[in-house]
Amino acid sequence: MGFLELQDLHRNFGPVRALNGINIALGEGEFLSLLGPSGCGKTTALRLVAGFDRPDGGRIVVDGKDITNVSPNKRDMGMVFQAYSLFPNMTAQQNVEFGLRIRGRDKSQRRGRVDELLELVGLGHAGGRYPHQLSGGMQQRVALARALAIEPRVLLLDEPLSALDAKVRVQLREEIRRIQLELGITTLYVTHDQEEALAISDHVAVMYGGVIEQMGAPAEMYTAPKTPFVAEFIGTMNRLEATIVDGASGEVDHAGTMLRVDAARGRSKGERVLVLIRPELLELNAAGNGATANGNTLSGEVLTQTFLGPVTRLKVTGGLIADMSTARAAALPVGANVVAHVPAEGVQLLTLTEDIPLVNPDEH
Repeated sequence: MGFLELQDLHRNFGPVRALNGINIALGEGEFLSLLGPSGCGKTTALRLVAGFDRPDGGRIVVDGKDITNVSPNKRDMGMVFQAYSLFPNMTAQQNVEFGLRIRGRDKSQRRGRVDELLELVGLGHAGGRYPHQLSGGMQQRVALARALAIEPRVLLLDEPLSALDAKVRVQLREEIRRIQLELGITTLYVTHDQEEALAISDHVAVMYGGVIEQMGAPAEMYTAPKTPFVAEFIGTMNRLEATIVDGASGEVDHAGTMLRVDAARGRSKGERVLVLIRPELLELNAAGNGATANGNTLSGEVLTQTFLGPVTRLKVTGGLIADMSTARAAALPVGANVVAHVPAEGVQLLTLTEDIPLVNPDEH
């Protein structure tokens, strides 16, 4: 049993099935990110936990107590919204103090708690400023302090960083994680940014079409995806359609090229599979000079190079993507004929089905 449990939650909006029986058990003090593209159901799940909406089926349990039908103000939860939602006519200090004031805390207690939280989020110097006098990142820090002021049992964050620029996003996500660890607060975090989710979470649940495709630790989600959707949504992945030729040796046929993949061992001859290779595992070399001598290679031409600092990403004909050191990539310019070596180890294999959801690159 978990401290926060979502048990077989269903939610429909007319003919649209937003949630189709999701189950989550989150331990006390743990940080879980709900990750997925727009419309996958992650925000709907968060709203149900917050009490802003009611499920059509299933239960929400906190510390063994069913709170499915409890009103939002009695759930003892803190909420941080994407759009900050600060009161514009109140200072940062007054915004943070608001929840304590309506709960009847005396003035001295309120001020001490507010000062403590503003210091915690790095805004001890800005308590007297109004929202319009604060940057977006500072406003979101105030919103976080306000959510924490009431000492909630569960902290809920709905895309809290999406409106901020890239550098501020990285800084603030690290602050959120630091504060969460320091306070030991159970946290449910909604995002469409896979890098963000992997960087700060104890667990990640990838959602698609109202269901949880896979849930696990960040490293597990990256190295051992269980569905084609998760494989592509978490990071970048080369996906090669292939057919099992010999399950004993692990030999597969990809578009007429024979490859040996350890993960294919034990599979049935003729089975259609997806060979999944992370870009950093695909080794590129200039064609010729014995580059294909060791086998397990695919040939192609460099189509584009994308500079990413110490790493450069090369796209090769056939849909291949390889990440390599920028120094080595300099020897493989656009137009160069290359050989891509496919490692036998470290490659994932999934059964190929007819209905494979595709990821919209604009959504993550």
